[in-house]
Amino acid sequence: MGSSDSKLNFRKAVIQLTTKTQPVEATDDAFWDQFWVDSTTTIQDVFALVPAAEIRAVREESPSNLATLCYKAVEKLVQGAESGCQTEREKQVILNCTRILTRILPYIFEDQDWRGFFWSTVPGAGRAGTDELDDDDGARPLAESLLLAIADLLFCPDFTVHSHRRGPDSVESMQSLDSCEYIWESGVGFAQSPPLNYIHDLNRTELLRLLLTCFSEAMYLPHSSDNNVLNPWVTFFCSTENRHALPLFTSLLNVVCAYDPVGYGIPYNHLLFADYREQLVEQAVQVLIVTLEHDGGVPHPPTSPSSMEEHESTGPENLFVNYLSRIHREEDFDFVLKGLARLLTNPLTQTYLPNSTKKIQFHQELLVLFWKLCDFNKKFLFFVLKSSDVLDILVPILYYLNDARADQSRVGLMHIGVFILLLLSGERNFGVRLNKPYSIHVPMDIPVFTGTHADLLIVVFHKIITTGHQRLQPLFDCLLTIVVNVSPYLKRLSMVAANKLLHLLEAFSTSWFLFSTAQNHHLVFFLLEAFNNIIQYQFDGNCNLVYAIIRKRNVFHQLANLPSDPASIQKALQRKKKSPDVISRTSSQETVSMEGSHPAVPAEPGTLKASLVAMPGIDKLTEKSQVSEDGTMVSVPKTDSPHTVHSDQSAAAGTSDTESNSGRDNEVSEAEMERRRLSSVSSTSSWTPTPEWVLSWKCKLPLQTIMRLLQVLVPQVEKICIDKGLTDESEILKFLQHGTLVGLLPVPHPILIRKYQANAGTAMWFRTYMWGVVYLRNVDPPIWYDTDVRLFEIQRM
Repeated sequence: MGSSDSKLNFRKAVIQLTTKTQPVEATDDAFWDQFWVDSTTTIQDVFALVPAAEIRAVREESPSNLATLCYKAVEKLVQGAESGCQTEREKQVILNCTRILTRILPYIFEDQDWRGFFWSTVPGAGRAGTDELDDDDGARPLAESLLLAIADLLFCPDFTVHSHRRGPDSVESMQSLDSCEYIWESGVGFAQSPPLNYIHDLNRTELLRLLLTCFSEAMYLPHSSDNNVLNPWVTFFCSTENRHALPLFTSLLNVVCAYDPVGYGIPYNHLLFADYREQLVEQAVQVLIVTLEHDGGVPHPPTSPSSMEEHESTGPENLFVNYLSRIHREEDFDFVLKGLARLLTNPLTQTYLPNSTKKIQFHQELLVLFWKLCDFNKKFLFFVLKSSDVLDILVPILYYLNDARADQSRVGLMHIGVFILLLLSGERNFGVRLNKPYSIHVPMDIPVFTGTHADLLIVVFHKIITTGHQRLQPLFDCLLTIVVNVSPYLKRLSMVAANKLLHLLEAFSTSWFLFSTAQNHHLVFFLLEAFNNIIQYQFDGNCNLVYAIIRKRNVFHQLANLPSDPASIQKALQRKKKSPDVISRTSSQETVSMEGSHPAVPAEPGTLKASLVAMPGIDKLTEKSQVSEDGTMVSVPKTDSPHTVHSDQSAAAGTSDTESNSGRDNEVSEAEMERRRLSSVSSTSSWTPTPEWVLSWKCKLPLQTIMRLLQVLVPQVEKICIDKGLTDESEILKFLQHGTLVGLLPVPHPILIRKYQANAGTAMWFRTYMWGVVYLRNVDPPIWYDTDVRLFEIQRM
């Protein structure tokens, strides 16, 4: 039968279904077989031939027919899973049913009255499709039958995995098959690499797409303040009920981490044939990130830090999370880290031949996966930081941050990149690793510099803060927290990076910026803290920074003498009205950008983006730890630090953007935050700066160390200039390099590190972001497009 006939038959069946007002009996095989037996349709055909309006019409007008269609399609999958799809015809039926269910499920989820349908038992549909009588003994809900069938079909010899049959007559029984011998790819816990078979890859991709669609019920549920609502589809699929949980988890992880888009060094290979493996890898990484959820991401009960061990003993119920948290062999960590680094770096590798290497598009999913690995497996996090391999993750993240800084549709990517760096920066080793010289030159739209990975990080952060778009302001606290966390370990900043840090201080310490919102002064505190750490703990190698501080000494004097009388406050605010720009965009000595780089550009008009929920403030995102003499970290009890001065009455009226997530504020959408932020009186409409408020934090500015440094060094530097008639920097730098402040500075303060801590707000943010990415990345076919999703809004730029 030609494919056009086949499409015609299928379309005829769809029309009959939508026009029949009478229920069609489930036993009327002649009717139902038209959907899957007599037709061969691609997934794109199914989306074209089953329009949304018709699915909704059947749902409203003949619900029993829609119910029967779903039930019959699931029944076919269950039968295929039992028989093992021996014939080509059976395989075709399975694929057709898979496509139809992928098309219909979102319309079941968008209607509240239908959501329970898959979790009810269907009369007469006994366990796994055997015809038992109507007693509900052992009848499974339709959702469970569907999920178990998909799991079985993902390890079906000659359909999705290679057959291990000895002879032509032997049959592999699906019931006794040990799927651990059929893992799809070598890597974690599996040594053999089965030969590539693109038909198997295609079939796996179709089944994983249906699985992802099953899990996507999460998109149709509005935010709940109770964050522990787990996704019932994920919970069941990742439970001991699924006998394939371990081999499937391993297959997904290995397929992703073993993938090499460049192929075997053959350029242009992706133009010669469609890369079926890439489609599989995309679906695999998406299924992985949405299944790796437990308890809404909050380790319960939130007791002492030692609660982790107790939690480990029982382990999370979700087997995927459980297996992920138990990976421990060095070679497994190495395989995963190298694989993720290779894929994250792929879009950066530019070759001389245009289009010669395949550029992958799933870096956001990879970043979520990397995040979950570090979050659920602390041994992996320590492994990442143990060697300079962490820099192979850092450089691509900085590349993405820099590239996306002007594009409002990529604000989620900016956030996840910054969160990963915040998580890493809580560990001493990260700061130490940053001292490695930066020699690879990824074309980036930043000034050229010679220096270390720390310089790269500072230069990129400066670029984001001074030339990014408005919506990135809530991230400034995070960016500077990362700088503070690594500062005690930075051995030698370049002149370029030192100037960038002082330019930020200059921009953030203007009186109009400090007085315009209740929390802008935090940014100055962060920068001063970073300078103090470097001066106290790394003075010897940092003559460039010391020189930059001396050159810009008036900034520190102005801060110390910041006026706080009502007239000065008013004058500063008037100035703000004249120049509404956040920060002087004319950056300190803007230099030529790197060769081969492209400027960061805003989103193309018409780009779709998914809304995000507001992020908790830095005080909720992190908890303070003090580094003791021997390098171990001790948790600091929460008190009002200088940074949270605005907890006094005058500021309490308006919550800051960065601290909006206490209690029920979780529901504040990003758009709402934006409206508050752009309203002329910033997010704190009822808040006005008072002299008392200014004095309350001004007296806590940590300026003593820097003032002492200036007091000692400025006269000496001036003397050299006068004596030698010097205007030459290099002589002064040489002097500073050999100078010492031992015994002249105040007693070093203890190092404070702000470590990321999980909470309900971040868990909600991640869930929203992740599903937004999955929605937007599945465009062919557009699985969820134009359905009534509730978890986020889809906005057109």
